[in-house]
Amino acid sequence: MLYFAYGSNLHHFQMKRRCKDSVFIKKINLKNFKLTFRSKYRAADIEPKKNSIVPGGLFEISKSDEKKLDVYEDFPILYKKYYFYYYDKKVMTYIMVKKTPFKFPTERYLNIVKRGYKDCGLDKKYLIKGLQET
Repeated sequence: MLYFAYGSNLHHFQMKRRCKDSVFIKKINLKNFKLTFRSKYRAADIEPKKNSIVPGGLFEISKSDEKKLDVYEDFPILYKKYYFYYYDKKVMTYIMVKKTPFKFPTERYLNIVKRGYKDCGLDKKYLIKGLQET
């Protein structure tokens, strides 16, 4: 199945450790969403926003990888699954269940996300935008 990563799972080494079958395909943009950070974990989340984009990594993952991600993402308590179509292909990602106020991420977490942006060749300006409370 196809999985869209936009937070710490962009980090190739970490993603491979978490999901041994995962294969990074390419970078894509999710339209009409914006990146933010929230919850007691200060983790990445996306929310609908017109004319905005969230860059991310498109990965091919196995069923067992999906089960591991479900555990890691605390599905369905913290995150729920969100599906969208990319060129007629169904893609899964996770979005937070509770839209709590913005919380700046920890330095450790942010460094993992930054490394992920580099790994996937994403434009950091969207990350910087997501770190600004709006």
